[in-house]
Amino acid sequence: MKIYLAGPLFSTAEQEFNSRLKQHLIEYGHEVWLPQDESDEQIGEKTATEIFTKDVEGIDWADLVVANMDGPDPDSGTCWECGYAYRKKPVVIFRTDFRIEGGIAPYNLMLTESATKVVTVQPFSSSEAVAQQINHALLELTNQ
Repeated sequence: MKIYLAGPLFSTAEQEFNSRLKQHLIEYGHEVWLPQDESDEQIGEKTATEIFTKDVEGIDWADLVVANMDGPDPDSGTCWECGYAYRKKPVVIFRTDFRIEGGIAPYNLMLTESATKVVTVQPFSSSEAVAQQINHALLELTNQ
């Protein structure tokens, strides 16, 4: 499957997790578009319009969006990407963040209800474990 991998990318830790997750998903046979690989936003070589246009192209290219909902409140850009994709293709969301109350992700119901699949991941899971659970969810989607 062609995956647009959405998520926060504003720290070294976030970017390293995204890169590892992308690599694991590729090992499962998927093609992955990772926005941080497509932009030089950190060093200012592309304009905001160029970054936006390229990311929209990535979503349009993909078969589905897989989105990281970590953080006290999910990243606004990731939320927009999910909203853009919602009526066009499946959206799979996951969360590795331990800030979960009663097993229900503490973020906006518009995200959880618009998701085609919510992948339940144990807090602090490795990128490899997250990729395995995402791949399992993708197999379930293709078998429906």
